[in-house]
Amino acid sequence: MNAAAPGTGPAGPAGGAAGPLVAVTGGTGFLGAHTVAALAAAGARVRLLVRDPARTARALGPLGVHPDTVRTVTGDATDPAAAARLCAGADAVLHLASVYSFDHRRRADIARTNVLGTETVLRAAVRSGAGAVVHVSTVGALIPSADPELHADSPVGRPAEPYLASKAECERIARRLRDGGAPLRIAYPPALLGPHDPGPGDQTGRLRDTLRGLMPLWPTGGFPLGDVRDTAAALADLATATAPDTPDRVFTPHRYLTTADYLAALRTATGRALPAVRLPGRAMLPAARLADLLQRWWPWHIPAEYGAAYTCVHAAPVAPAAPLGGPAPRPVEETMAETAHWLYRTGLLTYRQAGSAAGRTGP
Repeated sequence: MNAAAPGTGPAGPAGGAAGPLVAVTGGTGFLGAHTVAALAAAGARVRLLVRDPARTARALGPLGVHPDTVRTVTGDATDPAAAARLCAGADAVLHLASVYSFDHRRRADIARTNVLGTETVLRAAVRSGAGAVVHVSTVGALIPSADPELHADSPVGRPAEPYLASKAECERIARRLRDGGAPLRIAYPPALLGPHDPGPGDQTGRLRDTLRGLMPLWPTGGFPLGDVRDTAAALADLATATAPDTPDRVFTPHRYLTTADYLAALRTATGRALPAVRLPGRAMLPAARLADLLQRWWPWHIPAEYGAAYTCVHAAPVAPAAPLGGPAPRPVEETMAETAHWLYRTGLLTYRQAGSAAGRTGP
């Protein structure tokens, strides 16, 4: 159903719901779908901007959200008219729409959707008079950092990688609006795993490739990792918070893992040996750059992205005193096991590849 008249229909007053109306972009993606589920569970009314309304049921159904309980505006995040329709009358706007990929072949799509989409949606949200506007950034927008730890006042990074560079530019757009007086809040999610990934996306694909034996080489270094459901809860809280002391910048639940920690946790989660060799991260960057160049002509995905290696080299832990949102992060091994179990149930891993996670119960 299209939202021709904002505020009416199943999720509007005619449906009897009394919660705040939250307008959401990117609500059919991995983090977006889980965030919509968290908002719905909290009693919020949800209006989505979607390019393909048919995706709504596929993304939200497995999470127990009936598509008729959310309203949709059909359009693109880069279209000012569609963004204005989405934001009209909303109590809060949550901007999640983003192309998250280290695939070199998607550079043009990344720049257009991430940068132009952010500028378009955030400006429409501010003009609409929404009480809260939440921009979903990433910790990657703050790297490389001159400081050993990231904090709320960390400057925007200048990463030498297309996806991360696009998110850094989005961060600059959001900060300019906030500094100009807009009621803007910024959230910094980590890399995310968890069940029910509609893509599946980059991180889920990387875990899957590891379990399929396609990633025997890993760079040293590390990165922050969290459960998509924990970050979704944090975003739902941030979008609906009305307290005057609500922080305008928060990091969402995560743990910083070295790549050795990541592999050890995945071995625990699946009971598999997963032999791997770790090489100095900076030494791997030229080879990863070459893989990116080859990917332009090679039709199949090469699981050796420059962006992933670059992140491992440059990512820094979040300072303990930095503002954190959402619940305490759940154990990484639990998240990995549930991700592997979901990949097995959906036919994306074999029983042998999923290991002990195949026999789990749950998501």
